[in-house]
Order: sequence, then C-alpha cells, then structure tokens
Amino acid sequence: MSVVCFGEALIDFLSNGQTPESFTKFAGGAPANVAVAVAKQGISTSFCGMLGNDMFGEFLNQELQSHQVNTKYCLFTDKAKTALAFVSLDQHGERSFNFYRPPAADLLFRIDDFNPEMFHEHKLIHVCSNSLTESNIYKSTIYALTQAKKHGLTTSFDMNLRVNLWSSLNHTIERLWHVISLSDVVKLAREELEFLNQHSHAGHPKTTTIDAIMKANVKCLIITDGGNDIQYFTKNGHGRVTPPAVQAIDTTAAGDAFMGGLIAQLMAKHEHKMAITDPKLLAQFIKHASRCGAFAVTRKGAFSALPSRDDIKT
Repeated sequence: MSVVCFGEALIDFLSNGQTPESFTKFAGGAPANVAVAVAKQGISTSFCGMLGNDMFGEFLNQELQSHQVNTKYCLFTDKAKTALAFVSLDQHGERSFNFYRPPAADLLFRIDDFNPEMFHEHKLIHVCSNSLTESNIYKSTIYALTQAKKHGLTTSFDMNLRVNLWSSLNHTIERLWHVISLSDVVKLAREELEFLNQHSHAGHPKTTTIDAIMKANVKCLIITDGGNDIQYFTKNGHGRVTPPAVQAIDTTAAGDAFMGGLIAQLMAKHEHKMAITDPKLLAQFIKHASRCGAFAVTRKGAFSALPSRDDIKT
C-alpha cells in the first residue's frame, strides 16, 4: 500500500436547494474523500477510522471498497452512530454545514485500535483537523503521526477547519500547531491561514504565520484561495499556480480532490520526499491537483465528484 488516510467518514446529505427542501445521501468525510480521490488517481490507498455499526457505516464501508480503497483498518462500533452532515448550497455552489457530531463513531477510535502493520505498509499518512476536536481522538491522531514519523512515512495535513465542530476553541490553536509540527505537507485555505494568524500572531502580517509554519519543520506549505492563485512554499523556493476557471455547482469535495491529486502525484514520483521540496516539481503537481479540484466543483457530491486519472489531462 502507498497511502493511508486517517479520520472521519460520514454521510453528507446534500440539499436540492428547493422549497420544500429535500436531501440526497452521499458518502463523505474529508479523509475518506481524500482516500477515494487518491485511489481514483490510480494509487493504492487505505482508509483507517471508526464507523458506526449501522446502515450508514455499512454504506460508507461499501462505498470506499467500491472505489478500490482498502478498508482493512476500518473498525465498527455499537457505542455511537455514524456522523451525519446536512449540506446546503448557495447560488455559487458554496456550502454551509449542519453537523450531527458528536456523539459519533469516528470520535471513538483509540490508540489501541491501530494495527501496527499499517505503519509498515504505507509511504504516506494523511489527516485533517476534524480528528482533533476532542481529547481522545486528538491523542489518536498525534499517535498516528508520531508512529508514521518513526517508521519513515511522509505526513500530510489538510486543516479543513470546521469551527462549529469544536465545543470550545480553548485547545484549537495548540492542537493545530502540534499537528503542523508533525507534518511534512500542510495545506491551508486562505481563511484558515487568517484564522491561524489571528489567534497565533495577532497584529502581525500573515507572512509571520507562514514563516512560523516553515520553521516547524514543514517541508511544503500550500495555501489555496478558491479560484484565485495557489501559493506554495518550500525551503528551496516559493511560487504561485493559477487554477482553472470553472463554474462551480458544488464545492463540497474541492479541497479533498485537490489533496488527492497532489498526493497521487507525489506517490507516482519515486523520490517523493525530495519532490515536496522541489519548487519546479511542486508547481507541476499543484497544477494537476488544481485541475482535480476544478473538476470536482462541477459535480455534486463527494466520492461521486472526484476525478479519475483519465478525467484529468495534464
């Protein structure tokens, strides 16, 4: 196996935008989306997480498998239900979320639930911030990243911040910085960089936070901004990539499609650890990833919107 994604898998109920409003069930959850995105790009991928022993958990497991994602490291629990998210879209395809979490099954994954084989069978582990919102799942995430580092895996973090999932912001910044310090690749949306800057370096320019991230041993920082230029930073240089212009109908899986495309490009490169610090290679990978993101926003849903390798022409 090459890539493992750890964290939440949940059900997105997507609005039809009409009155009366109805919702359609889609498989989702940021790390699960990334796992499918990588797999659809032709790279061997696993998903690790806790699912509810219910109709939604079974649906997610089947959907992951149907997209060639290995679910060997998925567990089921009777102690909580699978998380749900109701997603409404505005006229530009931008999302608003209402989460039914906590309680939720994905929050119950504990350190002892990890199969040690996972850290021997993969080259890269990817996580998001939704597995930091409560103390125990935060500890599990840190353990996964620490073990990954110990075993020589590349570590990837897409902040994907959902403030309404945090019962309190008292520990948010501390936990985000902890994960950043354990990550080789970090992706932030512009709004997430602003959030991090406001709470970590208030009164200072955003470059202060960018510098702090790079000093935390991050090899590659990527900042996305919707349809605007994507910025990237490595120890060997920085630059910008202009994403394709498209008419968005649903941005639900845009960032996850981007990460899937980026990770797939890294994994296709034999010396991927060197590639993430090479500005020229990174620009090529980001260009491909931005095409993946652009493809996804022109379709509804998450798994169903993610592009295959044949869908993206580089």
